[in-house]
Amino acid sequence: MWAHLERGSSPVDWCESNYSISPVIAEFVNTVSNVLFFLFPPVLIHLFQEYARFVNPAINVLWVLLMVVGLSSAYFHATLSLVGQLLDELAILWVCMAAFAMFFPKRYFPKFLGGNRRKLAFFSSVFAFLSTGCLVMAPAANAFALMTLALPAIGFLSKELNRVKCPRVYRLGLRCVAVSFLAVFCWVLDRLFCDAWLSIDFPYMHGVWHILIFIASYTALVLFAYFNALDERPEQKPQLKYWPRNDFELGVPYITIKHPCQKHDMAI
Repeated sequence: MWAHLERGSSPVDWCESNYSISPVIAEFVNTVSNVLFFLFPPVLIHLFQEYARFVNPAINVLWVLLMVVGLSSAYFHATLSLVGQLLDELAILWVCMAAFAMFFPKRYFPKFLGGNRRKLAFFSSVFAFLSTGCLVMAPAANAFALMTLALPAIGFLSKELNRVKCPRVYRLGLRCVAVSFLAVFCWVLDRLFCDAWLSIDFPYMHGVWHILIFIASYTALVLFAYFNALDERPEQKPQLKYWPRNDFELGVPYITIKHPCQKHDMAI
């Protein structure tokens, strides 16, 4: 166990030269490029106050989990330890499972769930625990396995965008998909063409991946939060807005509520 905590014990090493910038941080750029995972979630928690109050308070769990992903990734790239790698990958797995349990549309639920989201959360947790064991046993293949989780997410996102047919939401969806593919492209470039990047003294495409995948991830969560509110709490009239200016669509997207009402208010 102690050997897995040692620096450099991970079988994965990215293109950035180790300890070239800092004597204590293995991959400096790959470490600090996780900064968005720390800066944005507190802002999103603030922006989603209405959503958390009137639709689903568990949305804040996802923002906190994104911070855990950033912390785990920073630790991994700073040490290149096997424990750091596993923490990074497990954090990604659990945020994906939490988002799935929270946002998977009820109309696609299998019959044995009976439309019960708590049952879905239970089975998602079981799957996540079993997958955790698999990730620990085969760390070299984990990154490729986790990449496959993006495929059904993009598929459902496309279906929901075509169903909702809201131009503003559709534009954000296109941006999310485009940034996702660009992020994966950067990941592949770093992994497969390291020598080329080293030849031009820019072995930092994995750091670019961190920035792009955070943007894609939180944007996808915003979109699925909108779809979920539209499906399960349509009386709340969810609206997509942007911070700091609502007319600036390259800002930070968030969901607000046009007709806020608590559940007990609807029962009266």
